Amino acid sequence: MRKMKLVMNNALTKGGHLSSQPMGALFNFVEENPETGKENVINFPVLEENPYKTDLDKLGEILDQHKPELVVFGKSMFLYQEPVKFIHDVVKDWEAPPVIMYDMAHVLGLYGVFQEPLGEGADVITGSTHKTFFGPQRGIVAGNFPKGSPLRKLWLDIKGRAFPGSTSNHHLGTLLALLMAVYEMNEFKQEYQKQVRANARAFARALKDAGIQVEGDEKDGFTETHQVVIRIKAHGDGQEIARRLEENNVVTNYQALPDDETFLKSSGIRTGVQEMTRFGMKEKDFEKLSGFIADVVIRNKKVKEEVKKFRENFLQMKYCLSPKEALPIAAKIIKSIFPYPDFADLFIQNLEKNI
Repeated sequence: MRKMKLVMNNALTKGGHLSSQPMGALFNFVEENPETGKENVINFPVLEENPYKTDLDKLGEILDQHKPELVVFGKSMFLYQEPVKFIHDVVKDWEAPPVIMYDMAHVLGLYGVFQEPLGEGADVITGSTHKTFFGPQRGIVAGNFPKGSPLRKLWLDIKGRAFPGSTSNHHLGTLLALLMAVYEMNEFKQEYQKQVRANARAFARALKDAGIQVEGDEKDGFTETHQVVIRIKAHGDGQEIARRLEENNVVTNYQALPDDETFLKSSGIRTGVQEMTRFGMKEKDFEKLSGFIADVVIRNKKVKEEVKKFRENFLQMKYCLSPKEALPIAAKIIKSIFPYPDFADLFIQNLEKNI
């Protein structure tokens, strides 16, 4: 099996994820450039005025010049859509078009309202099921390889490498939890997704009004996802500010921004609203939270107890099936896995008594 000649992805300091870098999943899978001594991996060009968006004019030129074999979309710092359709339209008539992959780890729970990669031309999507998507820590791989596709064999290889290639235990306990999470996502998808994006934009605006520099384009509401990225260089480095926030009961990620020299020296903080959206926070609540963050970041104030008291208002998970709503689904699952019908009925009756 030969190595890939050239891969295109998002640069690490432009929001790209570690897993799609040469030191990650691409390790030892890409040919080395003899001139640089590094793997043949090139990055999406970004707009000078907004480095969180792709420069489509330059992208078209790079595609024609280099013709990658694999295009990897997806980021860990994720504010805007990826140009899936743009690339698909450019490469679809090539003699050997690249495989288009989209890592939706951070935005899988926003599929559709944010972006719909399989409908835009992606061949494969991957994702995590414990970030914006509900459920336990699991992952998914989904393909779009219709019959007759020259990439049909690739899907067979992907399935074979997943099992028995790299996994031998599919962990039925968490698989059942994932199934219930999928039922809930299907039931509450539109309501949940709409609130997540509304909360993120309200949060970004409130942080800006509180005196914190917010990344992204203000005209676009700063973000199209669940994430809000702030620049805190004037108040300390990312690691220090993230530590101070955590000490005050606000958990965030320190984040390298596009103009940082290295991922190890970060001048940004990445936040996400999806978890507290599920606990019932709305726009006005994120506005209040922005005040606590400004107190910590700008004024180095201690707000631990205030945040704790505020958090006590949000203790019940939302966008969930009630026990009565979940029971018919659970009964169907139980009957499908228990070999003895009488035992299954008895088990379900006990569940009904405890609701």
